[in-house]
Amino acid sequence: MKAVYIAMMAAAGIVMAGQAQADEALAKAKNCMSCHAIDKKLVGPSYKDVAAKYKGDKGAVDKLAAKVKAGGKGAWGEIPMPPNNVTDDEAKKLVTWVLAQK
Repeated sequence: MKAVYIAMMAAAGIVMAGQAQADEALAKAKNCMSCHAIDKKLVGPSYKDVAAKYKGDKGAVDKLAAKVKAGGKGAWGEIPMPPNNVTDDEAKKLVTWVLAQK
């Protein structure tokens, strides 16, 4: 029984790691990484800083996904984030990935 549990946990870890890599690949494909990095400020804030700012905010995914699609200005300074050519689903995947950064 213990071996089955360990195997299931390992499989779940592989699936989650694969999903994290897929979402990072989506961020690269949509040129998000041109202005953002995971752990340092570039043009925009680091993804770790975004995750820290919105930690515990239940509406963060929807709010930030809308901002990814429409663009925004003012939350992190005066440099605007332009609108991004992403679907609603892609925007939510990206934001969920960003908010998972620690």
